[in-house]
Amino acid sequence: MAHDEIYTENLSIDQLREKYQAERQKRLRSDGVAQYKELVGDYEEFDRDPYVEPGFTRDAVIEEVDVVIVGGGFGGMIAAANLTKAGITNFRIVEKGGDFGGTWYWNRYPNAACDVESYVYLPLLEETGYMPTEKYAKAPEIFAYCQLLGRTFDLYRAALFQTEIADMRWDENLKRWQVATSRADDISAKFIVIAGGVLHKAKLPGIPGIETFAGRAFHTSRWDYSYTGGSSQGLMDKLADKRVGIIGTGATAVQVVPKLAESAKELFVFQRTPAAVGIRGNKPTDPQWFGSLKPGWQAERITNFTQAVTGAQPEIDLIQDEWTRMMRVDTRKLPENEEEAQELERIDFENMQGIRQRIAQIIEDPKTAELMMPWYGQGCKRPCFHDEYLPAFNRPNVHLVDTDGKGVDQVTPTGLVVNGVEYPVDLLIFASGFEVTTDYTHRLGFDPVGRDGISLSQGWSEGPATLHGVLSRGFPNMFMISTVQGAQATNFVHSISEVAKHVVFLLTHCVTQNIAVIEPSADAQEEWFQTLFAQLWGVARYNATCTPGYLNSEGGGDMRSARAIAWMTSVLGFADYVETWRAQGDFVGFDFTPAS
Repeated sequence: MAHDEIYTENLSIDQLREKYQAERQKRLRSDGVAQYKELVGDYEEFDRDPYVEPGFTRDAVIEEVDVVIVGGGFGGMIAAANLTKAGITNFRIVEKGGDFGGTWYWNRYPNAACDVESYVYLPLLEETGYMPTEKYAKAPEIFAYCQLLGRTFDLYRAALFQTEIADMRWDENLKRWQVATSRADDISAKFIVIAGGVLHKAKLPGIPGIETFAGRAFHTSRWDYSYTGGSSQGLMDKLADKRVGIIGTGATAVQVVPKLAESAKELFVFQRTPAAVGIRGNKPTDPQWFGSLKPGWQAERITNFTQAVTGAQPEIDLIQDEWTRMMRVDTRKLPENEEEAQELERIDFENMQGIRQRIAQIIEDPKTAELMMPWYGQGCKRPCFHDEYLPAFNRPNVHLVDTDGKGVDQVTPTGLVVNGVEYPVDLLIFASGFEVTTDYTHRLGFDPVGRDGISLSQGWSEGPATLHGVLSRGFPNMFMISTVQGAQATNFVHSISEVAKHVVFLLTHCVTQNIAVIEPSADAQEEWFQTLFAQLWGVARYNATCTPGYLNSEGGGDMRSARAIAWMTSVLGFADYVETWRAQGDFVGFDFTPAS
């Protein structure tokens, strides 16, 4: 039997179910999301910002503002831009990094790029007049675009960079939030907008011995070009005589492995669960096409993409890529009957068979190809699309080290141990991702203290409680832009844009109507959760078949974590819901206190 036929023969549905379940079971861990290490103590060096000069100082800021925005990534910038357009400019932006960009400030690893189309991913393109240079823009261009957004909306004048929130607490008498920062700033604000994002707090795998490694080690979001040489797109010349190990085979590794393969003397890729890698097909932007686009084109295109990847099947596919082809049918939805359940399962299996067939056709070594087969559903992990990742494993200097779902056993001073075999390396790179499903306050890095001295972690001890994902009772005037009971989307910027739009609508109403306090009622919060929970069953049913990952809380989950769910069906459904709510004009569910 030919090599490319080994994995494409028709397995029965029952055989595939059994295979998927077996792969899930071998990867389940009792510690779930707790298996990862936080970047503190022995690991705090992994969190150091390599992109700024050490020793930065500035004078403390003592002021009163209308709004403090926490986070200078896309969420915070979109909120700030919308506030500016609404005439609210007395705000301050607090950002940990040395510039705007959020995840694109931190993620400067070689070959980093957005994985959805630039024309729908980059926000406010019509407002800036910017034309992305290619269909899937790379990280340096996206970071530069973030800086352009900052200049376009005059956000730099409001930014406090290299600054973290040290304390945030509500003053009931003043009806204001008192904010202290790591730079001794003392800021009093009527309103808070927390836009911390989900791809900024890096994590390490819970492997014994990481702190003993004597070589160089870093997380991909803190790339050390002084060690590797090169740049985000060129060869890393200082790795020509180095043995490099990379832990992780998710979206980041899929992008960075090809450049490491070209640069390193030897590259060892340590794999727990294979990635599902489809065709990318990147291409330069056609200036003539871009110039022909009519006003309103971006909103139309964003909607079209989201429809295409959530099973809405628009009449015309404006995007025409692997995302919209693979996700044309939402195989995670709750089927109406057994016949539909079988059809959804068949479509999912066939799509993944196509992924496995591509692996078999590209990877020359049959054993390596077999180890790189993803045996899980298409909705279990975020799919990857790349044209150089799989061919990299045909290079003689690239070695796949499969851990059979267990992960690396140990890190030693000189290398990594898997199944009793040590693999010596000079450089150890962690492509282990970010905290996505840990507690909200843990990801934020601070714990706001609301009314009656109750912190957010205390108030949410049994799980998050919000209305529309943007406000929580007991924490007045503290708006949130996140996926926690908010919106989620394949195009993450679409979801945060819709949440930011809702936040700015509410905040603007408070400012223009001279409202001192806004917060939701307890009953409205519970009703909102029940609305979200009713959407959960289809996804929960699907996730129960998946290998562990951040999309299913590492295979765990309980009612407390379930309360953190987002609007599950489509961000378009969320947008329609809150748009209808706004149009009614009666602000049902919120309590207001007018200014005295």
